[in-house]
Amino acid sequence: MSKRIVVAILTFFCLTLPVFAQNAKTVTKGPIVIKEFKHDVGPVLREVAPLLPEFNAPGEHEIENNVNPNHNWSNTVQPDPVLQTPEKSPTKQTPGFSLEFDGLGFGDQFFCNCMPPDNDGAPGTTQYVQYINLFYAVYNKQGTMVLGPLAGNSFWSGFGGSCQTDNSGDPIVRFDAAAQRWVVAQFAINRAGDDYECVAVSQTSDATGAYNRYAFKFADFPDYPKMGVWPDAYYFTFNNFNLQGSAFVGANVCAVDRTAMLAGNTASIVCFQQNSSQFGMLPSDLDGPTPPAAGTPNFVMELDPSGSANLDMFNFHVDFVTPTNSTFTGPTVIPVAAFTPLCNNASRGACVPQPSSGSDKLESLGDRLMYRLVYRNFGDHTVLLVSHSIVAGSSGGARWYELHNPETGPTVFQSGTFAPDSNWRWMPSMAMDKNQDIGLGFSRSSSASGEFPSLVYTGRVPSDALGTMETEVTLLAGLGSQISGVNRWGDYTSVTIDPTDDCTFWFTEEYQKQDGGFDWSTAIGTFSFPGCTGGAPDFTLSANPNAVSIAQGNTGTSTITVVPQNGFTGSVTLSASGLPSGVTAAFNPNPTTSSSTLTFTVGATAATGTSTVTITGVSGTLTHTTTVSLTVTQAGQPDFSLTATPASVTVAQGSSGTSSIAVVPVNGFNGNVTLSATGLPSGVTAAFNPNPTATNSTLTLTASSTATVGTATVTITGVSGSLTHTTSVSLTVTQSGGGTITVSPTSLTWPKTQVGVTGATKSVTVKNTGGSAVSITSITVNGDYALVAVAPKAACGSTLAAGASCTVKVSFTPTQGGTRTGTLSINDNAPGSPQTVSLTGTGVALAVSPTALNYGSVSVGTTSSSLTATITNNSSSSVTITGITETGNKSDFPITNNTCGSSLGGGSSCTVSIAFKPTATGIRSANLKIASNGGGSPQSVLLEGIGK
Repeated sequence: MSKRIVVAILTFFCLTLPVFAQNAKTVTKGPIVIKEFKHDVGPVLREVAPLLPEFNAPGEHEIENNVNPNHNWSNTVQPDPVLQTPEKSPTKQTPGFSLEFDGLGFGDQFFCNCMPPDNDGAPGTTQYVQYINLFYAVYNKQGTMVLGPLAGNSFWSGFGGSCQTDNSGDPIVRFDAAAQRWVVAQFAINRAGDDYECVAVSQTSDATGAYNRYAFKFADFPDYPKMGVWPDAYYFTFNNFNLQGSAFVGANVCAVDRTAMLAGNTASIVCFQQNSSQFGMLPSDLDGPTPPAAGTPNFVMELDPSGSANLDMFNFHVDFVTPTNSTFTGPTVIPVAAFTPLCNNASRGACVPQPSSGSDKLESLGDRLMYRLVYRNFGDHTVLLVSHSIVAGSSGGARWYELHNPETGPTVFQSGTFAPDSNWRWMPSMAMDKNQDIGLGFSRSSSASGEFPSLVYTGRVPSDALGTMETEVTLLAGLGSQISGVNRWGDYTSVTIDPTDDCTFWFTEEYQKQDGGFDWSTAIGTFSFPGCTGGAPDFTLSANPNAVSIAQGNTGTSTITVVPQNGFTGSVTLSASGLPSGVTAAFNPNPTTSSSTLTFTVGATAATGTSTVTITGVSGTLTHTTTVSLTVTQAGQPDFSLTATPASVTVAQGSSGTSSIAVVPVNGFNGNVTLSATGLPSGVTAAFNPNPTATNSTLTLTASSTATVGTATVTITGVSGSLTHTTSVSLTVTQSGGGTITVSPTSLTWPKTQVGVTGATKSVTVKNTGGSAVSITSITVNGDYALVAVAPKAACGSTLAAGASCTVKVSFTPTQGGTRTGTLSINDNAPGSPQTVSLTGTGVALAVSPTALNYGSVSVGTTSSSLTATITNNSSSSVTITGITETGNKSDFPITNNTCGSSLGGGSSCTVSIAFKPTATGIRSANLKIASNGGGSPQSVLLEGIGK
C-alpha cells in the first residue's frame, strides 16, 4: 500500500461514488500502451554491497490504508450458509510443519520505519525469496540466508531515476517456473512527477544473479500492485489514484510483455483503466507444471462492487504485436454463499482484537479479495482458488473458494468459511498441490483467549467433506500485540507451492515478538500432505519458441529450458537431431543447469521445407526430449506455416468438434492457402470454413454414429502455388450410447495411521455414464488396503445399468511405517477398462503421549519440575530415531533426560523429560520434534508455559 496517502485522502472517502451495475460490461479505457521508460541489464546481485542504513532511502510511516471507496455493503450481518461448524469439521489434523524460521523484521539492517510489512515470498528451484517493505533476502531451502538483507531498490542499483533512488515498497516476488526465472516488482513514488512500476526479471534461476530491469511510467499513482504469471505476459492489477493521492481513479489492469522481458528486449505494458467503481482486482497466477490451453485469457477477479454475494470475473487477452486487438471483457458474475466483509462497520476497516491492554484493533482488509488468485490445470478440469476475510459469528473467519473451469463458465465446486471457534482469523492466502490438496494460511488473534496475532494454517485433501478444512496448526505463536496507535497488519499473507516437488507449501506472515508499534517480525514455514510425494529428482525440457522459420543464409534461435522436478540440480548436456541438410545447431551454454540458447545456422543452399528437430537432454541416466519445428525458406521468398488451436480434439460418435487452423505468413506472404485433411479414422469427415483462406479457417471434424473409436493423428496440409506445409491435430473418438465407467475420486489419501490399526473407511463412487448396461468383471485392491465387504464386489454387482452408480468402500491398515501405496481396480467391459483409483496412506510406527505439556506459570530464570513424554514403537520391527530436537523458544525448555537411543525395538518404549526455564515474561512455547524412519515424521509435542 502507498506510503504517502495521509490526511488529504481522508476527505475523499466521504464522497458519494457510483455503484457498479451488476451484469453490465465493465467501463474501460483502453487498450492503453505504455512504452518502457528504460531497460537495462543489472549487475550480479550477490556482488552488490548492501546499502548501509545511512545511504538507504528514508523509512516511511504507512499509517493510512486506501480502503475501497465502494465499501457500501450492507451493515446487516448475513447468515453464512457455508460456515464450518464443529460438527462439520473433520477429526483429522492438518499435517505439522516441517520447517519454521525467522524471516525479515523491522530494523533488520535497514531502518524501515514502515507499516505494514506487505509480506510476500516465493520458492524457486533451490531458494526462497522473501520480499517485504522495504527490503528482501534470499534463503536456501533449509532456511539459511544466502543473500541479504538488501534494500528493495538494490534490484535497480545503478539503474538511475526513481527505481534506483525511491525505495517505496508494495513489493511482489514470483518464480516463473516455466521459464525458471524470478520476477520482482515494486513501485517508485517520485513525489515530484510521474510514478513508476519497477520490474526486474532474473537471467537465471539463481535469485542472487543478474536481472533484466525495467521501469514503466504511470500518469496516475499505481497503488496496491498485484501480479500473476501467465504464458503470454506478466499480468498486473493496481488501484489507481491521482498523483496527489487525493482522488481514486479506478482499478487498472495491465499486461507486461513476458517474452521480451525474458530476453532482455524492449518491452511495453498494455493497460485497461477501469472506472472508479472497480477496486481490488486480482490477476490469475499460474501454479503447477501444466499451462492453460493456448490462447486462454488471464482471468481477473474482484468482489462484486454492488455488495451482492458475487464474485466478478473478467477475461484479459493481450496482443503485444497489435495492441488494439487486446480485449478486457466481463464481468461473468459468479453467485457465492452470502457473506459480510470483516470489519465492515469499523472505522477504516479495523476491528480485529488483540489481548494486550491499550492495543489497537487491527485492519482486516475485508473490502477486497486476498492475494493470490491461483490457477491450476489438471487436464480434465481447471481450478481457480481465492479467499477473503468475512464476519463469522461473533468473530472473523477465512472464506475460501475452489472454482472449476473458468474457460467454459466458472462454477463453484466448493467453498467454506473457516472459523471453528470464537478466535479471529483474517488475511488468508491459499494454494493447491499436485494432488489437489489445499493449504490455507492466515493470522489468528483473540483478546478473549489471550492469543497474540499468530501464524496459523489449515488444509484439506480431496477425500475430506466438501467445504471443510482440517484441524488447524499454529506455525508460530505470536508473543505480543501491536500498539502505539498503529492498526495496519499484513497487507497480505503469502502461501505458495514449491515448483520442484509441487507438494511443499511455503507460508510467510508477520507477528510481534513483544508488545510494540513499529517493531514487527515475520516468520517463514513449510508443510506438506503425507499423500503427496515428489519422487526422485528429474527434469523436463521446454523450447521457447517451439516453431522457428529461417531464410537461407540466416540464423534463428530458441531458448531450451531445463525444468527441474523434485529438487533436480544436475547439469544437462543438449544435442539436436533431425536437422535438414545444410543446417547446423549449437547450444550455449552446453551443458546447462537452467537454460541454453539453441542457434540454428542455415546455409545458403540448405534444403527448404519444414522439419521436426528433436532436442535431447542427458544427465547421468536421465534422458528427456523436446522438439522444435524448423522451417527453412528460400532467401527472401514469401512463405507460410500452419498452426492448429487446439492441437487435440475429442468427439463422441454422432457429434463434432473444431480446431482453428491459422496461416502464419513468412517474408510478407499474403496468398490464399487451400487446406485438406488426411489420416481421418473410418467414419470421420473433415470440413474447412473458409477454404481457401489467407488467415484462419475453422476445421470441423464430424464423427458418425459408427466412427472408429480411438485416437488418430489427422494431418492438415496447406497448399499455395508451389508451397506446401502441414500441421497436425490429435483426434480422439469416444463411444456414444454404450456404457462408460467413471470413478470419483480418482485418488484416496489416508492421514497418519498407527501400524496395525485400521483407519477410516473411504468410499469411491462408480458410475455408468453411458447409454447401456456395463458388466463389472472384477474389483480388486492391493497393498495395505482391503475392500469393505458390504455386498458382493463391495456393493457393485455384476451389472451396472445405464446411468446407475454404486459404491466401493476401502479400508487402510498399515503393516509398516512410512508411505504405503495401493491401487483399486474396477474391471469391466466398457472402454478404458480398468478404471483405477490410487491409494496412499502414511503408516506411523511411533506413538507419542501426551502430545502437549503445559507447565503453567514459572518465574523467569527459575527451572520447573520436568514433565515426560513417552514414545512407543507399535510395530514389530525396530525403528531408527534420527533426531529429537526442539523448535520455537527452545532455550526455555531444556531436555533433562532422554532414554531414547538411535534405535527403538518393536513394542518397546522410551521417554524424554523436559523442564521449563523461561527466559522472558509472557507466553513461551516450543515444539519437541521426534524424527524417525517410522512414518509420519516428525512427530511433535507442544510445550507451553508462561514466564512471570
